[in-house]
Amino acid sequence: IRTRHPLEVIVFANEEGGLYGSRALSGELPARELENASHSGLTVREGIRRIGGDPDRLAEVRRAPGDLAAFLELHIEQGGVLERENTDIGVVQGIVGIGWWDVTWEGMANHAGTTPMDQRHDALLAAARLVQATNDVARSTPGRHVATVGRIRAEPGAPNVIPGRVVHSLEIRDLEEDTMRMLFERIRAEAERIATESGTRVSFQELNWIRPAPADPRVQAAVVGAAEALGLSHRPLPSGAGHDAQSMARLAPAGMIFVPSVGGISHSPRELTRPHDVVNGANVLLNAVLRLDG
Repeated sequence: IRTRHPLEVIVFANEEGGLYGSRALSGELPARELENASHSGLTVREGIRRIGGDPDRLAEVRRAPGDLAAFLELHIEQGGVLERENTDIGVVQGIVGIGWWDVTWEGMANHAGTTPMDQRHDALLAAARLVQATNDVARSTPGRHVATVGRIRAEPGAPNVIPGRVVHSLEIRDLEEDTMRMLFERIRAEAERIATESGTRVSFQELNWIRPAPADPRVQAAVVGAAEALGLSHRPLPSGAGHDAQSMARLAPAGMIFVPSVGGISHSPRELTRPHDVVNGANVLLNAVLRLDG
């Protein structure tokens, strides 16, 4: 088959850590984010240099809107809807936005045995109250958004010392950017109330802001047509995880194809998609590309 458009295949760097590769391509990766620390202890900038890259040439990788006719991404669902409903293909409607912050609490470290309970400025206790408040804010607001605290570090980290400093993560996801901002402001207001009541100080550092991206209707239609031509069942699904397709949606009509995840498990050694589902997804990808090309 000779296509009307050239076909490009790309593997992006660091989808899981903030879409660094695809956001660089779409021009949405600010240079300041290269100063974020990675799990290796190096900044992203230092890590790029270590493997032979040049972070000072960030602007050179950008592609312009209109350079691409369309973008398609095939992925496991990372959830249990398709398997539960015995459906072959998920047609992604849109990809959630993701906001990441580091939240820092400053209290006063002191001896755990000699400091009375009513004289403490416990940074960890204040942080724990915000973890609960984050859950309460998310659950009390109607919608499909989520808010999560997944990492916490207390200092000095000794059993007999009241924590004087705590840093924890905050992540918010939704298909609407305004909802994400509203949830953040509500959570920050809760944090400031807790800080006042506990005699601590709190600050927020935004690490990453990835805007939501609706899937292009034409790309969704191509995926639906491909699935039906192959005799595969399908259903629309939102993506609760971030994907490179949302960066590429700034450049071209973009969409995604989901295939079932056994048990809805992902980011685990138990993650599994069965071979026939992989084949189905690849065939839908092929046929959807040909439909878009035509």
